Amino acid sequence: MYIIGIAGGTASGKTTVVKEIVNSLPEGSVAVIPQDSYYKDSSHVPVEERQFINFDHPDAFDWELLVEQIAMLRKGMPIEQPTYSYITCTRQPETVHIEPKEVIIIEGIMALAEPVLRELMDLKIFVDADADDRLIRLIRRDIIERGRTPETVISRYERIVKQMHWEFIEPTKKFADIIIPQGGNNEKAIQALQMSIKYFLN
Repeated sequence: MYIIGIAGGTASGKTTVVKEIVNSLPEGSVAVIPQDSYYKDSSHVPVEERQFINFDHPDAFDWELLVEQIAMLRKGMPIEQPTYSYITCTRQPETVHIEPKEVIIIEGIMALAEPVLRELMDLKIFVDADADDRLIRLIRRDIIERGRTPETVISRYERIVKQMHWEFIEPTKKFADIIIPQGGNNEKAIQALQMSIKYFLN
């Protein structure tokens, strides 16, 4: 089993990199574990207050469960991955059954932030991108996928996302084995990464 951690700022292109890796490998050989699925449940917080929760802080994640489930996969055991709703900011009753695969990809803004989780990884990647590009992608994504207004997205970026990026996400770059500049637009870097993974698997 080959476990890959892919971190990077919000809207840096992590999902694009993951898709390119998955598409380059045999069908059914990869399991993708989104770190976003492991946000702590906020159903106990009044609805009107949930918009003020800092989802870009390490404390927002259920690290214990994430580490436990990745360790289970490493041992060849299946997991029931939690699901999370961005609309209601709550963990859903449904889970996703994940079987151990040849390649496990853990993808999220702070995938490299937890030392115990890093120890379970064979390859650590940081997807880098210009802050302006990330903001533009963030606005587009949150409007289309999460039902937010442009004003809400920009306000949250200025109030939380920008500061949290420099405080908690950018510093994890030093733990990366590979840094991909220009996010998901760097075709040559992604191709080199694909070749590296295939080499290991062969």
